[in-house]
Amino acid sequence: MAIPLAVKSLANMFPIIAIPLLLASPARASYAFYVGKSLTADGSVMVGGTGEEVSSHWLEIFPAKDHAYNATMTVGVTEDAVLPGELIEIPQVNHTFRYLSMEYSDFEGFPAPLTNGGLNEYGVAVRDVWAETRTELWDMTPTPQRGLQYSDLARVVLERATSARQGVEIIGDMMAKYGYADYGGNSHLIADKDEGWLVWEFAGGQGLWAAERLGPDVVRVLYPGYIEDFPIDYATNGTDYLGSPNLVSFAVEQGWWDPNGTEPFNIFNVYGLQGENYTARDGGFKYMSQGALENATLAMVPLTEEKLMERVRDFRISDDEAGYGQVVSLREDIDADLLRIWVAPTGSVTAPFNPWWLGVRSVPSEYGQHRYLTKGSPSSFLNPDFQLQEASQFAGRIFKQLLYFTCSAPDTYLPIVQKTLNGLENSSRSSINMIEKSASLLISSGDRASAQELLTFFSHTRASEALIVGRTLVDSLGTYIKLTGQWRNPVGTAINDAGEGAETVNCLVGLDPDQPIWNQLTNPIKRRSSQLKARRSTQEEL
Repeated sequence: MAIPLAVKSLANMFPIIAIPLLLASPARASYAFYVGKSLTADGSVMVGGTGEEVSSHWLEIFPAKDHAYNATMTVGVTEDAVLPGELIEIPQVNHTFRYLSMEYSDFEGFPAPLTNGGLNEYGVAVRDVWAETRTELWDMTPTPQRGLQYSDLARVVLERATSARQGVEIIGDMMAKYGYADYGGNSHLIADKDEGWLVWEFAGGQGLWAAERLGPDVVRVLYPGYIEDFPIDYATNGTDYLGSPNLVSFAVEQGWWDPNGTEPFNIFNVYGLQGENYTARDGGFKYMSQGALENATLAMVPLTEEKLMERVRDFRISDDEAGYGQVVSLREDIDADLLRIWVAPTGSVTAPFNPWWLGVRSVPSEYGQHRYLTKGSPSSFLNPDFQLQEASQFAGRIFKQLLYFTCSAPDTYLPIVQKTLNGLENSSRSSINMIEKSASLLISSGDRASAQELLTFFSHTRASEALIVGRTLVDSLGTYIKLTGQWRNPVGTAINDAGEGAETVNCLVGLDPDQPIWNQLTNPIKRRSSQLKARRSTQEEL
């Protein structure tokens, strides 16, 4: 096929991009980076990523909490989910840990609030990432399905796990006891100061899951999550691999793997989504494959937080779908209050990473929940309890505006915006050692309250400065675009895109989605989406 000049130019600019991968990914994506401690400048394990949901996102700090002996929690999905289910009550533990999370308000049939993960007081970080499974598993999922869904699993790990491996065991135990409900398969990246674990939970109602340990010399990118060759003796040799008891036997029963054959037991080949040109490290998603992102990350070794931020905000993967950005370093001997995570309030391509510690006592109203993109807001009026918070500016909205202005002419505006964001982050970074040393001295002297006040003051001050800079950039770009005659009115009346698989606002220079290549390329996930929608439509008619 003839490749348009604009696409050839992009390939020349970024040779690690595979041209057949130029279609937009589904909105239920999310991605995550894992970098082992041998590959980082300071010997820490590093985790980064984002959540890719349409709905509102806000920062929240959950305190540690004691629960009554008969307390329960609601888990699962509703009848409105793509794979319909029903909510159930399961027992809550006596004590849950403090954690920080970016919450969000909506995903089809998954009740709010939802989370992709975050960081808890034991230094356990969690990222939730999609990982669809083969169609046969989708077809055998019971209706209604019952059990914990992806957000429930991420939350119970944050509430209960003191290590990454324990987080894996919690997921396996909860699935065995209470079941698993999902939208076709999912994965979780769980990490601590020593290692990471990738857990892949499979659809089908069979309680199937597999987990692989990620060691100190590993870079892994989940987009989607994947596991390849897997030992069949994992049950007796569980150092680096864990899984459900039926992981191998079920594959044999279904004829998906022959124990007498020559092919290794490969989790992706056995349980992953099957399709043409669809492999574990090159799934045809976004503008860069998992393999390309891993190679780009390895090229930056030794990794620092600053370098990983650059990867997370790469405009080939960070666009309008990116609900926020996170980067965290997990190190030895850190007081729980001094555990730090960098969070961008929306897609980090045009939003700054601000530092937050678990010792921070509150979140500024501008970074809390607002009605923008919140489930149900178009059909109801404001709860009076939220009137002052809603009256405040919303960081997510401000930096979304900045994204839209910037991507209207990214070759001109993106370098300016990102240099400004880097300046903000460097300003925060230059003071962090002093702030943390001061807080540590206060904790050592027995004055933990003053340490928390110091951390809260610094995080709030940096977050406020970020808002001022964001507002200034939005006003300046808006004025410049209008006064220089670059304003473009919409064409047509549809303000929303065409849905899953449609092009989103992005800052990719020179790409024209209307070029013929965009209509000719095949994409397994786009095909999958169409198949699933067609199946659900047929079921509803029946």
